Amino acid sequence: MGAARTTHAQVRNEASWSSTQAYILAAFCLLLGVALGYLFRGSGSAVEDPAAATTANSSAPQGASQKQLSPEQQREMAERAAAPLLSTLSANPNDFDTLVKVANLYYDGQQFPDAIKYYERALKISPDNPDVRTDFGTALWYMGEADKAIAEFQKSLKSRPGHPETLFNLGVVRWQGKMDPKGAVQAWEELLRQN
Repeated sequence: MGAARTTHAQVRNEASWSSTQAYILAAFCLLLGVALGYLFRGSGSAVEDPAAATTANSSAPQGASQKQLSPEQQREMAERAAAPLLSTLSANPNDFDTLVKVANLYYDGQQFPDAIKYYERALKISPDNPDVRTDFGTALWYMGEADKAIAEFQKSLKSRPGHPETLFNLGVVRWQGKMDPKGAVQAWEELLRQN
């Protein structure tokens, strides 16, 4: 009977995972889930003003979502939503908050060249803002500029090391834009360590 217990204990010890192995598997599953969620759901933020969303959607065909709109319709919606903010900027062209709001409207409307223009203006005023710099880098990524996006993410991490959105997006661009899965995993491991 004693030999059976020893054998059973040995089998149980050989079959169990170390805490390091379990942690690595959990981290990998978390990263995979976040990456897949990001890819399938997108990363655009919601429109801040529900009234603006209602007005913007009123021009779309009934039952159409923003993903079904043509690029021209998306541009028209973004221009209409940005119009009041642009008039504010004409009176105060260095209003950081308004510049960021306009950039975000264009970004959400997938008008990335316009978004980039306003993010650049905002970053001239506040160059160490990691949120704006990360959105700027992501807009560059959507324009096919992976190297420029990574450079912006690196600047963001210099001003705020461990910034979660920056680390996540850095991983995505390294993975999809540079075909560098090891670099992506490094960014995501840093994300897990810092947060």
